[in-house]
Amino acid sequence: MRRWSVARVRALRQDTTPTASVARIPSTGAVTRTHCHRNCYSVLATQAKTQPVRAAAQSQNVSCSSVHSKPALSAVKSPRPRPDPYTMLAPQLDTLRETLLTLLGSSHPSLTEIAQYYFLHPSKQLRPLLVLLFSQATNGLGRGWHAKKWAAECEGAGGRAEELDSPLTRPDVLNDWNPNMSDHTASFTSTFPLQNPRPIHEPPIPPPFVTDPNPTLASLPAFLPTQIRLAQIVEMIHVASLLHDDVIDKSPLRRGAPSAPAAFGNKLTVLAGDFLLGRTSAALSRLGESEVVELIASVIANLVEGEILQLKAVHGEELGLDSAQTPSVGRENWNIYLQKTYLKTASLMAKGARAAVVLGGCKEGEIWKEIAYAYGRNLGIAFQLVDDILDYEAGESTLGKPGGADLRLGLATGPALFAWEEHPEMGPLIERKFKQEGDVELVCVDLFHSVCHDFMFLCV
Repeated sequence: MRRWSVARVRALRQDTTPTASVARIPSTGAVTRTHCHRNCYSVLATQAKTQPVRAAAQSQNVSCSSVHSKPALSAVKSPRPRPDPYTMLAPQLDTLRETLLTLLGSSHPSLTEIAQYYFLHPSKQLRPLLVLLFSQATNGLGRGWHAKKWAAECEGAGGRAEELDSPLTRPDVLNDWNPNMSDHTASFTSTFPLQNPRPIHEPPIPPPFVTDPNPTLASLPAFLPTQIRLAQIVEMIHVASLLHDDVIDKSPLRRGAPSAPAAFGNKLTVLAGDFLLGRTSAALSRLGESEVVELIASVIANLVEGEILQLKAVHGEELGLDSAQTPSVGRENWNIYLQKTYLKTASLMAKGARAAVVLGGCKEGEIWKEIAYAYGRNLGIAFQLVDDILDYEAGESTLGKPGGADLRLGLATGPALFAWEEHPEMGPLIERKFKQEGDVELVCVDLFHSVCHDFMFLCV
């Protein structure tokens, strides 16, 4: 099926005249040509958003007008431009990042500096964006919406923005000092005073709700405070994984600046990543939703499992691990690649989106939770596929990190596996993990000049 798709893509890119069979069946030919035109438009729109791919398209003189110049196609209207979600939620994303920094204060200024380091550089913020979009799309749909909305408005219910910073335990028991939250945190002292039992204050009980059969958008808040905090949590987990990854991969750059290991050293970088995960866990516990805690906690385990799977492929023998990669191209290697992609990238997007819907009141058995997870899962895998392509084609100025990094680590990602199917001579390079002099240049310059473009067409 994949080989048929590749052949079809190449035919669409090269064929500029209708065949005899198409000429004999005008209706079929018209449908085929219209479909080809739409495919071309979709790919070129993607190329226009991605500078390296756009440059490659220009170098090959690929354009809709040159590939489809038939008069019948001139009447096909261009689709309405899609709204840019980043533009729609730009104020919320800016506020989210600014308030997130207050969660990262520490009694050690150097730890605070490195924990905030990656947040101070421009980034896509795709994971928080996904959480906010699904919150806005599904709030008001779940059976538990009214209780969640009430908790966000009622003092003492635990869902108000100011209550999410309040600890569930005495601050002098937690001993997790944050100078940005001096009212809610404390440092260790040499003495620990026992406190007399205090009256137990039960949280307020939500009143019975009457479901509005015709809710309006004006009556629904776009985001609940718990959903905004979740967006911050998923970004903190993502940055913690970047800190650890840059140590493991020895990466010199991240987001167009020196990586944290290059700027602060490996030890402080690892500790800062652990610190972020600790603050994330505390914030997660205050959301008041056990299912969300379970979802996000499993993401952290997935990240570790995905990194182990990648280490097995590159350093399996050195670490005493069985190699994850089989010696011949086939479904098993693709499955391993997709599994690693899910664990390291898609898991956080999928479970973050599902958690956002849960915080909006959706219960088990409601379709919105399933849709959110499936969308985040597919988007995460597609995101990583494109990122792996750009690793071959783009430079440091575009990626904000060294190009060809995966090859230099010895990783055979999606484009390499795709090329292996088309070019058996790739096999020896993959097996020796691109260690010989000239291997990386051979793959990047010679072999992937055409293959990566076909792979991009299939991804789109």
